[in-house]
Amino acid sequence: VQLQASGGGLVQAGGSLRLSCAASARTLNWHAMAWFRQAPGKERDFVAGVSWSGGRTNYANSVRGRFVISRDVAKNTVYLQMNSLKPEDTAVYYCASDPNYSGSISSLPIESTYIYWGQGTLVTVSS
Repeated sequence: VQLQASGGGLVQAGGSLRLSCAASARTLNWHAMAWFRQAPGKERDFVAGVSWSGGRTNYANSVRGRFVISRDVAKNTVYLQMNSLKPEDTAVYYCASDPNYSGSISSLPIESTYIYWGQGTLVTVSS
């Protein structure tokens, strides 16, 4: 599975961006998809995840209520709609795929379960 992330850029605080991640796979039926981010000098952190079949979601507390993860099954694409952006959201955002999703949304934030990773897209939020 190859993942191609796009949509990053520079935005002012309070603004919005939508990230996209297109997956090259015949089927993602047993996958979970997620977004992680890595700020300069920090570890990579979970942002949001979604089960491909059923669309169940999980979010990091820091983004819950501001970000929305969704997927388009027909396009094999997962999105991250980011609203009310803050300077602390500045990071490289990575999409990832877990082809052996357990079915539990509590496993969505676990980075080690994700096998396939996109190349990252930079989001910069200015104050």
